[in-house]
Amino acid sequence: MPVATKRLLEPVARQVIAVARSWIGTPYRHQASLKLIGTDCLGLIRGVYREIYSAEPETPPPYAADWAEAGTAETLAEAARRHLLEISLNDLSPGDVALFRWRQGLPAKHAGIMTSASAMVHAQSGVNVCEIAVSPWWRRRLAFAFRFPELN
Repeated sequence: MPVATKRLLEPVARQVIAVARSWIGTPYRHQASLKLIGTDCLGLIRGVYREIYSAEPETPPPYAADWAEAGTAETLAEAARRHLLEISLNDLSPGDVALFRWRQGLPAKHAGIMTSASAMVHAQSGVNVCEIAVSPWWRRRLAFAFRFPELN
């Protein structure tokens, strides 16, 4: 997963990173999106978006923990396209959203926010929101990349 390191961070990217880090320690709760109360990976992205743009991007319908295993639609990527700017995987930079697929042939179902060329903040079942190294395991699973739009 190439991550651009020479791009000067735009103000919104710096804000995205700061807000994402403010969610660190939030317990994992499926379908939740409340800082320090509970969130899942989608809820983290929604919560960061809310804090930056003062609006909920959209309210997702109820979804099971294994929703991606039940179909082939790229539901998470399609939702991201409605609110974020899709970028090339080669342009992924700090402040961008990375979507991952657990297995080849399945839709992307996990999201994190890049905080550097080699780290991201994410929410994962059984673990509080944390900042982790983006290891080769994660890099092999990268499926889509999105950027938060600049503030008007």
